[in-house]
Amino acid sequence: MTLIHDVALLALPGGVAAGGAAVYFVRSAARHRKDADAANRRAKKAEQAAAARDEEAMHLVQSRLPALVYALQQGTGNPVAGYGAVLNQALAGTTTDRAFQHVLEQVAAALSEAAARSEGAARVAAQATTKSLQPLGYELQAAITKLLDAEHDPKTLELVQPIDHAASQMARRLQIIGVLTGTWPGRVRGDVPLLDALRGGVSRIRDYPRVRVPAAVPFHVAGRFVEPLVLMLAELMDNAARSSSPRTPVEVSVLEAHNTVSIEIHDAGPGMTAEVLHEARRRVSGKEPVQFTNLANPAAFGLLGVGVLAAKYGFRVSLDLEHSRHGGARAVVQVPRTMLAPAPTPQPEPAQQPAVPHRAATAEPSGEQQRYEVGADGLPLRRRHAAPPPWEHAPAAPTAAPPPPRAGRALAAFVQGTRSASVPPPNEEPNP
Repeated sequence: MTLIHDVALLALPGGVAAGGAAVYFVRSAARHRKDADAANRRAKKAEQAAAARDEEAMHLVQSRLPALVYALQQGTGNPVAGYGAVLNQALAGTTTDRAFQHVLEQVAAALSEAAARSEGAARVAAQATTKSLQPLGYELQAAITKLLDAEHDPKTLELVQPIDHAASQMARRLQIIGVLTGTWPGRVRGDVPLLDALRGGVSRIRDYPRVRVPAAVPFHVAGRFVEPLVLMLAELMDNAARSSSPRTPVEVSVLEAHNTVSIEIHDAGPGMTAEVLHEARRRVSGKEPVQFTNLANPAAFGLLGVGVLAAKYGFRVSLDLEHSRHGGARAVVQVPRTMLAPAPTPQPEPAQQPAVPHRAATAEPSGEQQRYEVGADGLPLRRRHAAPPPWEHAPAAPTAAPPPPRAGRALAAFVQGTRSASVPPPNEEPNP
């Protein structure tokens, strides 16, 4: 122990220097370890941030962009705010979040512009096709109607009537496509009874024999709403007939309410699933715009056309399964009373002309045998009366003075005395 102590004392200057160096290196190593730990932490944070950005980029590509595209296709997207939120909330409000939001806005704007161009092109094509085919359909119907009016051969009529019915269905479908493109249904009518509107809808569908309408309906529809209502009813009746068995009826009834007149269409079909019913209600509501580029395959125009007409003219259409009379579906069209017209006043019939000559109109009708004055020769006595002009058919205006006594009996005696002679038929004028 003493030796070691002596050696340490002898080496004190060098030992002090070595100790100082050792302390320096120890401190330097500690500082470097601290810097290394900080660098490691920063590197780890950088790796975590890069991983979060990579994960957010994958979320943008796999989730947010497809969700935005789907929302735009369904008409529920928000091109301004984008769609969806960041996956990592730590990136909310950062430069990365703003950059991704800008990407979403650019994609939404590009898709909206492309969809608008495609929709406009499809709508113009459908409208042009409809406008070119509708006149041909009307010409075909006019030619068939002319043939039906001119031809009276039963066999010919039997062959032509199915053609006329098919032309009517074709015209109806062209009308519906035209309605979807924003055009007028195509016909202007006067005020008609609601029963005629129901029958008009029945006449435009294929399975018209299955549809049963009321025998009498005490309402009239204003002319402006006749064709839209007939078209709506035809589409709903056709949908009911197609959705049910060919051996079952489609019943139509009319119910009067306080502010509306409801037309109910009942079918005996299998009903609809919840998804199909939801889609059908969405279509007939008319609350969403029709997109030709987003129609199903094959495209179904009927209920979409019903929704467009309902929204444009103010009808209300509803579908349900709970109140069907035959366990199928029920469609209800509510017609506001503002669309109804007053019943036309009956025109007075023209006054009928007297069926007998004017001189016989003044004879006194009587069921008893009259007694007349008889002359010496046994013939009835006659008195002269001024006969009216042959062109005068109306009775003479009554005078204030009473007729001479026994004038009517004398004239009646004359008529009975000449009854055996030739008398003109009661509906013909006598020969002058």
